[in-house]
Amino acid sequence: MHRGINQMNGKRGELQMGTNQNGMRQFCIAFIATFFMQALVSGDDWPQWRGSNRDGIWAETGLVKKFSKPEIKKKWRVAIGSGYSGPTVAAGRVFVMDRLTEPDQFERVLCFHEETGKPLWKHRYPCEYRNVGYVAGPRASVTVDENLCFSIGTMGHLKCFDVDTGKLTWEVDCDSEYRISKDRRMPIWGIAASPLVYKDLVIVHLGTEGSSLVAFHKKTGKEIWRSLDDRAQYSSPILCRQGEQDVCVIWTGDNVVGINPVDGKPFWKIPFRPRNMPIGIATPIVENGRLFVTSFYDGSLMIRLDNEKPVATEIWRRSGRNERKTEALHSIISTPVFKGEHIYGVDSYGEFRCILAKNGDRVWQDDSAVPNARWSTIHFVENGQQTWMFTERGELIIGELSPDGFKEVSRSKLLDPTTQQLRQRKGVCWSHPAYANRCVFARNDKELVAASLAEEMP
Repeated sequence: MHRGINQMNGKRGELQMGTNQNGMRQFCIAFIATFFMQALVSGDDWPQWRGSNRDGIWAETGLVKKFSKPEIKKKWRVAIGSGYSGPTVAAGRVFVMDRLTEPDQFERVLCFHEETGKPLWKHRYPCEYRNVGYVAGPRASVTVDENLCFSIGTMGHLKCFDVDTGKLTWEVDCDSEYRISKDRRMPIWGIAASPLVYKDLVIVHLGTEGSSLVAFHKKTGKEIWRSLDDRAQYSSPILCRQGEQDVCVIWTGDNVVGINPVDGKPFWKIPFRPRNMPIGIATPIVENGRLFVTSFYDGSLMIRLDNEKPVATEIWRRSGRNERKTEALHSIISTPVFKGEHIYGVDSYGEFRCILAKNGDRVWQDDSAVPNARWSTIHFVENGQQTWMFTERGELIIGELSPDGFKEVSRSKLLDPTTQQLRQRKGVCWSHPAYANRCVFARNDKELVAASLAEEMP
């Protein structure tokens, strides 16, 4: 920028000879206005599960305020196989995983050009699904860190690739290496938590005895530490800060645990054992020193995080008699929104609820966003005062959430539900979309699409 301005100044004399000062002034005003407008609407990538910080926050501006048509116009669409893996976006590329079953069983890691959808590279490997349910395809999102990206498949194939070329840098067969199936510790829905990068480490949740969490060197694949005896769950780990300490929070099949990401040693542990089986999928969410998790069968748990040191205490927990007779919030796939003193989320059968953060009491319930059906799902992303909601019907909703209720601003169709993930209710869209560079990227079991969400400039 400075170089361009200097070049302009060096030519000022020539310009003044052929152009009046008023014209030059108008040019400069337009140039500066364009520069600052571009700065205000600068784009952001979506390099991992739930965005840059795994918190479901989308900070971009310059977005459409209301949809103009019943269906959102696509920038591009490409055919892919089935799977639950939501796309991620970084370095001008879109990453996603899928599964093929004919003529043989394969999982794939796919990379596309962000602007055009052009295939850039793909990697496929044999992968027979054994003793897992819901076999549509991989669960975890690809995690991108600088020039590397990391994938983990349903049966525990952990792989590291060069972002630009797709060259396989290293790989670990976690099922074989850590005896997941042999020790009967493979979760019924397979390995689902997305890899977490912390400095030079990539951390994965496997759920085996002594190796519930394992950290590998991100450039070599060498094991650095292993931690915990807990069973696996499907919830992805997050990072938070307590005092001067980075803390990796993982919701396992037995506890909510805060560990030191450097060496894997636990700082604190809050028991949260399931009454039936580990089924937690939603990501832990943090707001103002409080951490919240929610499970389909087992309800809600609120934890206080000490602001000075890595210590945690239980505040409250609420659980109904079963998944129909619920207390507080019994979410399955949806990660709720934590705003101030209220939490907004989808209950066990699609009931869209607001609850009090202090005790879990219900404030309101709304049945207009998604159908009332078992495991009905909304993926929430916060953007300023609005919440963008991708429903399992493939719709994108611009909404506003408050203690007074849910306000739908606009709704438009993005994708058709497909049946590989769930055959009931004419299929679903259960994969979390990515929001990057004022676009949305979403998939079902047949295609990956991109659509602009940028506000049209006057």
